[in-house]
Amino acid sequence: MTEFADRSKLNHEKTDVQVVQQDMNNKQLFKLALAALGVVFGDIGTSPLYAIRECFHGEYGIAVSPANVLGVLSLMFWALLMIVTFKYLIFVLKADNQGEGGVMALTALIKSATGHVKDSRLALVSIGLFAACLLYGDGMITPAISVLSAVEGIRVITPLLKPYVVPVTIIILGGLFMIQRRGTAKVGGLFGPVILVWLTVLAVLGFIQIMRSPQILVALLPWFGIKFLLINKFHGFVVLGAVFLVVTGAEALYADMGHFGKRPIRLTWIVLVLPALVLNYFGQGALLLARPEEAHHPFYAMVPSWAMIPMVILATLATIIASQAVITGSFSLTRQAIQLGYLPRLRVTHTSAAHIGQIYVGPVNWLLMICTIGLVLGFQSSSKLAAAYGVAVTSTMLVTTTLFYFVARKSWGWGRLTAGTLAVIFFLVDIPFFSANISKIFHGAWFPLAIGAFFFTLMLTWEQGRRILADQIQTLTPSFDAFKKNLDENPPHRVNGQAVFLTGKPDVVPSTLVQNLRHNKIIHADVAILHFKTENVPRVPNFDKVETKKLGGGFFQITAHYGFIEEPKIEVMLELAHEQGLNFKLEEASYYLGREKLSIGSNPVMSRWRSNLFIFLSRNSMDAASFFGIPPDRIIEVGVQLQLGKPAAGRR
Repeated sequence: MTEFADRSKLNHEKTDVQVVQQDMNNKQLFKLALAALGVVFGDIGTSPLYAIRECFHGEYGIAVSPANVLGVLSLMFWALLMIVTFKYLIFVLKADNQGEGGVMALTALIKSATGHVKDSRLALVSIGLFAACLLYGDGMITPAISVLSAVEGIRVITPLLKPYVVPVTIIILGGLFMIQRRGTAKVGGLFGPVILVWLTVLAVLGFIQIMRSPQILVALLPWFGIKFLLINKFHGFVVLGAVFLVVTGAEALYADMGHFGKRPIRLTWIVLVLPALVLNYFGQGALLLARPEEAHHPFYAMVPSWAMIPMVILATLATIIASQAVITGSFSLTRQAIQLGYLPRLRVTHTSAAHIGQIYVGPVNWLLMICTIGLVLGFQSSSKLAAAYGVAVTSTMLVTTTLFYFVARKSWGWGRLTAGTLAVIFFLVDIPFFSANISKIFHGAWFPLAIGAFFFTLMLTWEQGRRILADQIQTLTPSFDAFKKNLDENPPHRVNGQAVFLTGKPDVVPSTLVQNLRHNKIIHADVAILHFKTENVPRVPNFDKVETKKLGGGFFQITAHYGFIEEPKIEVMLELAHEQGLNFKLEEASYYLGREKLSIGSNPVMSRWRSNLFIFLSRNSMDAASFFGIPPDRIIEVGVQLQLGKPAAGRR
């Protein structure tokens, strides 16, 4: 009896522990889900402000008839279901790079997945890189169209306020970009609750209208969308570009996976975001069935007159939050590109001690601000901006589908039939939306493509230029074996102390070491040849971060491995090297850095304009000392003359 009681008591204690752990897990899940609302779903959550309107009142608007309203709603519902729920949440989120998502992470994954197939890998990496560059265009258009569409509500209150729409929008956007350098940590906790209130209001407004016209729910059937396209033919196809506005934030679900995890994103979408969006879209459709004249702004037409001012304020707050998420995403994308060697070193400032993802990149911030405000001044209305919106996202979605197929085949071992069938289903949805958006190329859709091409050119030029210089340095400097043999034959004067020489290639002697020996005729007692290597993974665990190797004669080789979202800091590297028995002290060692003097030369490998562009980028790059966290009073710079061209015959 006592034994049974003890066992029963033990079981109860285990149950209590499990309940407590489950309760803690649920609380953590709720916090992550609430945070995801403000970051992940801000963009897609503000689409009701303009998506329905653009279908019936935009530059390509179609007549407001019961058949057209039902058809557009059906297309929107199935777009949300097929693209966001089926494609991204069920399948694409599986293609994570150690928990990180987004097209840049997927591109890095491809570099490993395609292995030795050089041509295939180069093509896939190139299209992945271009898709990432397109997101800069999205980062400019999203704040412009979102905030502008919200502020346009003031002219619904009274037409007398119409002249103030653009100035108020510019003031809000200017303030948003100005506060970026101070960070959003203090107000970031409000993002989730504000979007929660926003989505709740969306659901309530839509539900009220649906109750007045419940027949609108038949649009849930896919036949109405198919019928709409068959009847309206080309005009119906063009309207697909406006229908696509309902899923423009879908790529953010994938890109922000590393911050929140798959489960909170999936749960929040299914339980809250998708129902709220569907209710609001169908509510706007029900309103148009009863009052087709409200097509110029069906969203605000659902709002009672007494609630119009609070609604405009809430909508503006929601669009600011959506814009903030896109701006932060541009900063993160820039940092990843720098770490992967596609952009020159830029100062990345962390604006929060608690949240590693909150960073600030000054040049990118000011470029986004100038272009975003320029878009508002140039287009003047959200309807005209809508023509430029969607191309970047549809292009990125096509690339995501392509890369997903290769990851499924190469990394997961899926069969050609399984991976191919799924990719074909995705393409059948992606391609019509892409074609509809690209048809607006002369009405503003050129802008994100131009921005993408600009950044793509920058990245390719920088990557190729650094590769050309690295190859040239390798031909001008000896291998370590040859260098050490020369030292043995002609031993230099050794001085006490430690010296660290940074190198872009670990298998050759740094040119700074060769130049220092040639001019100063001395070498320190302990010399470390340090190479920072960015891996195709987001993070490298500390026990794999540093490799040390004794080369003999007081020389050591250190290779520091870092992920593409990590910051390579020399202090951390030396601490990890110390654990392996290599005792180089941060404040006592001398650090030799090369100051490159670049010229084009008579036989440039790149075209002359790209060579000049590379030199400009190099001159404006952040210095290595600040980037790697090297103490400035311990630095010795050695000049190195390099040319962006093939060396003359016989030159050593």
